[in-house]
Amino acid sequence: LCKMMLAIILFSLLLSAPVSEMTQQGCTLHSLNVKGYIEDGDIIIGGIFPLYYSKMFPDAPFTEMPELVYCETFRLRHYRWVQGMVFAIEEINKNKQLLPNISLGFAIYASCNVAARAIKGIMWMVTGQEETIPNYRCDLQAPLAAIVGGGASSMSIPMARISGIYKYPQISYASSVVLLSDKHEFPSFFRTIPSDEFHSMGLARLVMHFGWTWVGLIAEDSNYGLQGILSLEEEIVKGGGCVAFSKIIPQVYNKNALHQIIENIKHSMANVFVIISNDASANLLMEEVERQNITGKVWIASDGWSPLSLYSENKFLKTLIGTIGIMTRQGEIPGFQEFLFNVHPSKSPNDTFIKEFWEDAFGCKWPDTDSQTATNELSKGSTLCTGTEKLNELNNAFVDASNLRLTYNIYNAVYAAAYALHDLYSCKPGKGPFANGSCANIHDFEPWQLLHYVKNVHFINTAGKEVFFDENGDPPPAYDILNWQLLSDGSAKNVRIGMIEFSTTQGPHLIINESAIMWNGGQTQIPRSVCTESCPPGYRKAIRPGKPICCFDCIMCSKGEISNQTDSSECMKCPDDHWSNERQDTCIPKPTEFLSYEDSMGTTLAAISIFCAVISVTVLYIFITYRDTPIVKANNRELSYFLLLALVLCFLCSLIFIGKPQTWTCMLRQTAFGIIFALCVSCVLAKTIMVVIAFNATKPNSNLRKWVGTKVPNTVAFICTIIQVIICISWLAISPPFPEQNMTSQTGMIIIECNEGSTIAFWCVLGYMGLLAVISFVVAFLARNLPDSFNEAKFITFSMLVFVSVWLAFIPAYLSTRGKYMVAVEIFAILASGAGLLTCIFSPKCYVIILRPDMNTKEHLMGRGTPS
Repeated sequence: LCKMMLAIILFSLLLSAPVSEMTQQGCTLHSLNVKGYIEDGDIIIGGIFPLYYSKMFPDAPFTEMPELVYCETFRLRHYRWVQGMVFAIEEINKNKQLLPNISLGFAIYASCNVAARAIKGIMWMVTGQEETIPNYRCDLQAPLAAIVGGGASSMSIPMARISGIYKYPQISYASSVVLLSDKHEFPSFFRTIPSDEFHSMGLARLVMHFGWTWVGLIAEDSNYGLQGILSLEEEIVKGGGCVAFSKIIPQVYNKNALHQIIENIKHSMANVFVIISNDASANLLMEEVERQNITGKVWIASDGWSPLSLYSENKFLKTLIGTIGIMTRQGEIPGFQEFLFNVHPSKSPNDTFIKEFWEDAFGCKWPDTDSQTATNELSKGSTLCTGTEKLNELNNAFVDASNLRLTYNIYNAVYAAAYALHDLYSCKPGKGPFANGSCANIHDFEPWQLLHYVKNVHFINTAGKEVFFDENGDPPPAYDILNWQLLSDGSAKNVRIGMIEFSTTQGPHLIINESAIMWNGGQTQIPRSVCTESCPPGYRKAIRPGKPICCFDCIMCSKGEISNQTDSSECMKCPDDHWSNERQDTCIPKPTEFLSYEDSMGTTLAAISIFCAVISVTVLYIFITYRDTPIVKANNRELSYFLLLALVLCFLCSLIFIGKPQTWTCMLRQTAFGIIFALCVSCVLAKTIMVVIAFNATKPNSNLRKWVGTKVPNTVAFICTIIQVIICISWLAISPPFPEQNMTSQTGMIIIECNEGSTIAFWCVLGYMGLLAVISFVVAFLARNLPDSFNEAKFITFSMLVFVSVWLAFIPAYLSTRGKYMVAVEIFAILASGAGLLTCIFSPKCYVIILRPDMNTKEHLMGRGTPS
């Protein structure tokens, strides 16, 4: 009760002073200032429509109760809405099956799209008089059944609070704000237009469909605009987009506020702007957009405004052509077009709007009863209305019944009220929905009784479409997607380019014919509206600090990583055996690397190895051929043969290192190299020991005479070699080398190499060779100054110095290289050390044998002869 009384006090303050009066069934009704009219019937259905643009004068002098809102510009399209309600009621009254013997009347009121007038209108309908008496209705013989309206959500919300108090069903045709679905706050509110909850989802899905991720949002300063812009922003962010800016159009003209909006539009990188507004607020904005000649933008219209209503002024054509809107589903009203053509002032004498409509439609003035006034109108150049004008010759928003949307919603709203009344009228006593199965009296029912039937209304309209309300009082959500296009004759038309429907299981379902769209500025491609252009494949997005996610930098993926989609947020790492291509958008198999015979390096090393082996074989041949000469005999022929044969094998074993590593080659490489080189160094060591023994045996009473011969050196060579063989066999038995694909050592390359298996065993093999070489070097160095010509300790010393130097240099070089170069380093060490032994030990002897045979005598070797 307190809530009701508070509301009534508020309403009373909004009422203006009466101007004139009329009598309606015994009640005094002040109507001139009401801008409404009534047609009699057994039951009244109210309708509140925004028939005018409003102009507010808050600074009017308060010498008397002022009219704060002036209803100025008449709206032809909205008057068609009124006629849609009138047509539906007349059609129902002619229907013998629907409400038989019951006639419907109506009360029409112009709200001028101002909440104060909407409240005033509903109180006029509820109480039956302009100066309201709470809880009392003057018109007792014609009960008010329901109220159709108001238009904008800002009108319906205060109306719904009043209708909710009195439980009058209110059925809106254009109020879509989500708040009105709350049945706790608005228990008697219904609507034939879908809720903004679905409208926002549809707008967001439309924006995302075209790839517009950077969008400006503009809304009117009302519940419809404010709630709509919040819901839309949430849906856009969910879809991966961003809001460039969000601005509010003031309801009262504010130059500074509009200037700020225009500046944002002009300087924003966004090319798409969604406007959630009614016609009046959108008109304010578009006036300024047109004045500043802003073109090439894509305007997205909500269902609250229609660019077509602004096209009557050609100045907006360049601005608004190409606008896309999501509008409530178009419907058909059979016979409505003919009804509009037959509208005439003489047929509707109670219609207080029809003469004003006629003047606006035909650009004429009705003559007053005063002949002097008529003369004055003619003197001003105005045409006088005669009543013979024909509506079917016009082409304006009123007579256009080819695109009925809100008119169709009004038509369904009236029928919903009528079917609810019919269900109430058809109630069988004892089977009714009220206490003890009672029914309501069609001529004397309470508003809450009809409310019960409105909640459950379900019917098929004259166009064959199903009409019903869900538990929130909302209809099934479905929208058409329209594109405002310029025709060849210079006129504009809205063209249906798609649709969007909502399913409880699958969500929104969007269908768009992109080829049918006309874009602003004559563009043929879909305009771009992004903060940052898409990152191509091969790049990833890097969000700019402090910026929305739609503003980012494109960073190329690192080597070994790819992105194969546009706008990838992360780069994917390629598998270990693959690598990224140059564009970083595909993983390709890594190229393999090993020292092959086809490689120029491999070919060169193989040629050098064979050449050195041939030289060694040649030297062996020379030694065998001249085996009986003193210089060959003096240097232990058998050891020389073994050493030369070992050198041949050393050079040839390097060939095992060339080619793709296999299991057997990996096992044979290091072991064969280690054993053969151990044999070489062992032979050199044996030669050195033999030199020392031989010279010491020549001393008087020497006990070394018995060691002179071939047994000692052969035994030394065998034992030293067999130790290496044991090491290699142990290596192969415990942890043998094996081929592997090394994918980490070299970027973007698979190195096919031999894993040594046991690193310790590998270095033991090399270490043992080094030990033999060092011992040989030391012994040879100590014996270098022994007398006589056949002492080869000097040559062995130098050969061991070369050998040790090569392998000492090999260690860092081997450890610092990878792939085929590591193998090449080892081959080079083998060839260099082998060539050092061959050259230092055998080249002097070959020189004597081939070029200085005169020196190849026993006397010369003993130092007794002088060469010629």
